[in-house]
Amino acid sequence: MPEKVRIALDAMGGDHGPTVIVPGAALALQQNPNTEFVFFGRRDEIDGLLAQHPALQRVSRVVHTDVAIRMEDKPSQALRYGRWKSSMWLAIDAVKKGEADAAISAGNTGALMAMSKFHLKTMAGIERPAIAALWPTLRGESVVLDLGATIGADVKHLVDLAVMGSAMARILLKIERPTVGLLNIGVEEVKGLEEVREAGQLLRECNFPFLEYVGFVEGDGIGKGVADVVVTEGFAGNIALKTAEGTARQIATFLRNEIQRTRRSKLGYLLARRAFRALSEKLDPSRSNGGVFLGLNGIVLKSHGGTDAEGFAAAIAIGHNIVRHELLRRIEQMLVVEARSLPAAGAAS
Repeated sequence: MPEKVRIALDAMGGDHGPTVIVPGAALALQQNPNTEFVFFGRRDEIDGLLAQHPALQRVSRVVHTDVAIRMEDKPSQALRYGRWKSSMWLAIDAVKKGEADAAISAGNTGALMAMSKFHLKTMAGIERPAIAALWPTLRGESVVLDLGATIGADVKHLVDLAVMGSAMARILLKIERPTVGLLNIGVEEVKGLEEVREAGQLLRECNFPFLEYVGFVEGDGIGKGVADVVVTEGFAGNIALKTAEGTARQIATFLRNEIQRTRRSKLGYLLARRAFRALSEKLDPSRSNGGVFLGLNGIVLKSHGGTDAEGFAAAIAIGHNIVRHELLRRIEQMLVVEARSLPAAGAAS
């Protein structure tokens, strides 16, 4: 484990930029004092905020750039005008050069993925990266991937996702052999797309020592926590995530409207507001706030664009954790086992 964890921050990313990024880093430093930060963005905006956090200022440096990727930019646009000079690109570049152990941005997801893949490249044996995140469940949390990095998946890609997701679960959930399921329209083996059925057969036949394949998982099974890792391709994964986020907001709105109807209900809310706040945090997967880009030659995390300081600190904590426990090295080791196992399993099928 590294003694110091160096985090590169896109200080201009997200809806609020440095006003959230800097205090979020200050909170993260309190949780993990062995962290150092490099902020990329407009120095005049960052320095004033850093001066309010002396402890953070002592372990940070600022790299100035006037260029910031806009939330509405298409990935191709971001690459065209932001390569080499934007705050997002420079944070990724710090990882590429070995000057930082991880890069974190709350900015444009498509641009961040495009820049990360272009600059860091994918790991040997991985064709496409994935976005993985912690999802609140009735049992605690599960790792779900892919949440929208790419659309569509062949059999090999789904198995890659299972391997990478289990590596993340071993670190963040502290489970030595996490259970893994494939998201499907039913739990029966005959249901679903051919690629999903074949991937399930391969995972069962390979019997990897670092994961336990438990079969197909229906949409409601994610929240139930029926598997420690739920694997799906990016189109379905992103729909599942946005549906869960929207449902969480809908329930919160229903509750808020009911609470305001009568004086008695308002009084009840005052007595139970801590419980309501905890419910809100548990319902919304976006509050886990640390989408990890898996499959790249470097660690990049995407924080929610509208996050607050606490949410951004949570993303930093995830990055800190996976750096300290050497996620990339673990994935590389597990991919070697996968490469050795898949041909035999494929021949058997």
